[in-house]
Amino acid sequence: MSLIARLTRWLPGRQGSPENRLSAALEAFRDPAADTLDLIRRLVAAVRPANRRDTEAVERYGTVLARLEADGGLLLAFRGHVVRFLASRRLITFFTDSGILPGTGFSSEWWRILGDRILPEAPDERRLKDCLHVIFDHPDDWRWQEQVPPGHSQRLWALLLPADELRNLDWRGIVDQILDAVLLLAHRISGLGVEAELMRASPSFEDDLPRFVALSAEALDFVNALRAGLDDAANPAGDGSQLLVIADQCQGSLQGIRKRALTVGTSLQLSYLLARGEQCLERLRELVAILGVAHASTAPGSATAAWAEFARAAFLAENRRNSLGHYMAQLSRLLAVRVTENAARSGEHYICETVGDYRQMWRSAAGAGVLIAGMALLKIFVASLHAPLLVEALLKIKAAALHAPPLIEAFLFSMIYGLGFVLIYLLGMTVATKQPAMTAQTLAGLLGDVRPARQAEIDGLVDMVAAVCRSQLAAIAGNVMMALPVAIAIGFWLGRLLDHPLIPLEKSAHLLGDLSPLGWALPHAAVAGFYLFLSGLITGYFDNRAAYREIGIRIARLRWLRRLAGGARAAGIGAYIQDHLGGIMGNFLFGCMLGSTGVAGILLGLPLDIRHIAFASANLGYALIGFDFALPLKAIVWAALGVALIGFANLAVSFALALRTALGARGVRFRHWGALLKAVWTRFCSTPRSFVLPPRGAANDGHG
Repeated sequence: MSLIARLTRWLPGRQGSPENRLSAALEAFRDPAADTLDLIRRLVAAVRPANRRDTEAVERYGTVLARLEADGGLLLAFRGHVVRFLASRRLITFFTDSGILPGTGFSSEWWRILGDRILPEAPDERRLKDCLHVIFDHPDDWRWQEQVPPGHSQRLWALLLPADELRNLDWRGIVDQILDAVLLLAHRISGLGVEAELMRASPSFEDDLPRFVALSAEALDFVNALRAGLDDAANPAGDGSQLLVIADQCQGSLQGIRKRALTVGTSLQLSYLLARGEQCLERLRELVAILGVAHASTAPGSATAAWAEFARAAFLAENRRNSLGHYMAQLSRLLAVRVTENAARSGEHYICETVGDYRQMWRSAAGAGVLIAGMALLKIFVASLHAPLLVEALLKIKAAALHAPPLIEAFLFSMIYGLGFVLIYLLGMTVATKQPAMTAQTLAGLLGDVRPARQAEIDGLVDMVAAVCRSQLAAIAGNVMMALPVAIAIGFWLGRLLDHPLIPLEKSAHLLGDLSPLGWALPHAAVAGFYLFLSGLITGYFDNRAAYREIGIRIARLRWLRRLAGGARAAGIGAYIQDHLGGIMGNFLFGCMLGSTGVAGILLGLPLDIRHIAFASANLGYALIGFDFALPLKAIVWAALGVALIGFANLAVSFALALRTALGARGVRFRHWGALLKAVWTRFCSTPRSFVLPPRGAANDGHG
């Protein structure tokens, strides 16, 4: 459509008050020669919110219904236009495709939506499905349509299709199209029985093939019987009950694969196929229900109600079809459950329930603190390769030759962080900031089962919150209380060994400046928190990938590895890699993100960098050594406050993002935050010790 044509269609809908535009759009239906599609489009434009602050669309929708109910002449004209419009359109694609993921797959649909944003597709106005895109031509129309109560839709279709109108309408033509849609959906579902991806996901899926084949055959029998009953009332027409039984069996097969995927992993293609198959089965049930009430003795009223419910959902779904955000959210949710389930299982290991768990957390966090102190020093060395005394003392070469280009510096930083975090993970140690992204997943799983009416469930959730708090505090304390003194010890020892200060005063001042709460420390800490959240998802993704692709078995089958290590050891290596691939990749890529952000900020001219509490505490120790502890107490306290706030930002951002993602993936809408926070506060006031230390009576059956 040309720009002039768009402006011509846009301007009339913007003239006058909303009430005048709505009245004019309704009165235009009195002209029997007017183009119905344009009339409906103008009416929808008058109802549609003018902007995000406009919240009266539902009220205007109700005004339309009231006007039609009060003005018989207008109602007859309106009904004549709309009913003739529906009866003259092709409906099959509307029944089979609206609200159902396309068969082209994820990537093709992604590019189609992006392409339509740049160059809109040409609609075929003979098809109802395409007409909906002309009528609801804003990609976010579904947002205000969702706010319209279902009762409004029932009232509208009751006005459009009363009993007498249904008898005059070419109802047989519409029923024939619904029957054709039932056949097409049944054949589409039957095709799932030979999908290689489904067979691969479930070794027993081939045993379910007969039920998928039977669905297509039963649908054909149902359609033929119903058509015979429509042609001759003496012929009995089935109610579709047997077809629905087989559909339920097919649904059970797909659900079995989905449950198995939570254990052995999934892929985007598998999740896509399962979602599309379940959508087709649900649409088949809806159409059979409409046909059932339409053929019954109470067909007119019941058919109108069934159609109204179906049409509202289908109209919404068809408008969402071009919403890129909704499409991405829908597809990301397909994999998010599996990814967050992996993270949730990892999160359980970060929660201290017993005294033994608590002691083990301290030990593992302390060990990580020691390694982080060394990693922080390596990063300082890389960032200060031009420090003459240090370089000449350690490497015995000219410092001027060691200026590292930015990309090399980013690579070295990434390797220090990435390989260091992987080593910490493989040694079974704990980085405090890795916990929130994992424990949030476990907490989200509990939130979905909580009902505030049951105090025992609230109390159980408070127990989990307390356990998460004391676990997090133990990990932070272990990291910081070791990273700081170890950094001081290393700096002092190397300074004595080299017979000059390890960290120059200029670098020490820079390290202290990076910790200032009034500078960029907190925004940079938030960036690190976002990376922590991403690392949790990466861990879950690779855990899922390793299980789904059976990485362990495939590694064990490598001929060179079997010859080198033997069959049994090759199997053990494969199993170890499969069990730890998620943690290795999550930690390594997290380190790469931390290491490259600062250099990326320099290259882009943006104030990008990261701050991490454990490294911040180590940097504070090296700064103190650089100043030979000759710092005023106020400066030390100010830097310590910066370290604490950096830690808070790390934890808060990663935990909030992870919890939001986990709740969305599980479809949980927890509405009882007030009751939960009140219960947590009550517990904290009565037994604050439980948020810091494990209960005295907790069994000592942990790792320690």
